Amino acid sequence: MMLANISCNMPAANTTVADVMSTPLEMISKEATLEDAATTMREHDISALVVSTDPPSIVTSTDLVAAAADGHAPTEVRVADVMTESVETVPPDLYLEEVAAMLTTFGINHLPVEEGDDYVGMVSSTDVAAQLS
Repeated sequence: MMLANISCNMPAANTTVADVMSTPLEMISKEATLEDAATTMREHDISALVVSTDPPSIVTSTDLVAAAADGHAPTEVRVADVMTESVETVPPDLYLEEVAAMLTTFGINHLPVEEGDDYVGMVSSTDVAAQLS
């Protein structure tokens, strides 16, 4: 996982999504198994994948843990069965204070970053908290 460079001299009030988002964004098919999703997350040291649906969906490590705790076989259950559909996205120039408000309002931990018609990264509550603390 590569993170955008964060300037230590940059005030948090002027920090944007582009300054802290994880890139490149990893995507997965809704037909992939939970095992495929877990393997991709581990290989890239990330905790969320955008699911290639329209509008975009997301599957997180929390979704995978919940499915395992419910006794679902990771080789048999599909991403589509546990993903969160129609997730919010953010542009790379959005300020982190606005992202923090969105994460809190929607009770989520990850937001795909979209520029035009392309997904360019992922911003997480951990990214935001680290920068704003």
